[in-house]
Amino acid sequence: MRKLTLLAAAAALTLSAPAFAQTAPAPAPQAAPAEEATSPEEAAFEEKAEVFSAHVQTMAAEMQTAVTASGADAAKKKADLDAIQAKYQPEVDTFANELEAFAGKEIAAAPEDRRAEMQAKLTAGMAQLRNLPAMMRAQMEEAAAAPAPAPAQ
Repeated sequence: MRKLTLLAAAAALTLSAPAFAQTAPAPAPQAAPAEEATSPEEAAFEEKAEVFSAHVQTMAAEMQTAVTASGADAAKKKADLDAIQAKYQPEVDTFANELEAFAGKEIAAAPEDRRAEMQAKLTAGMAQLRNLPAMMRAQMEEAAAAPAPAPAQ
């Protein structure tokens, strides 16, 4: 799989929510080899990844708003987060399926000695990607439950 495609997938997983920003830093950018041209299929997938990443950021913002707006009302927070998670899970699953299919083609075309490693990384990444709304929710809830830092003296 090309490095550029891997970056697109990593970008889709990069979250902008403050709670995630502390625990899941973005991977360092890597330049794609200059001699490799982007295929139309790859360019289309990278565009999908950018759109997905924007939707993930929107989901994070909605979850943050729900946690903040619910205040001490645990039932409201749970209901709001349930609704947000349910709203975005189908899109996450669809993107994960598309990424898995696209990456599967790339893996099949890779040198045989690299396929097992690439497949293992893909499998691990797919599990994380499919669990993204639940992970974000847990991070938001954890951040909201954490005591506020003491003021600087």
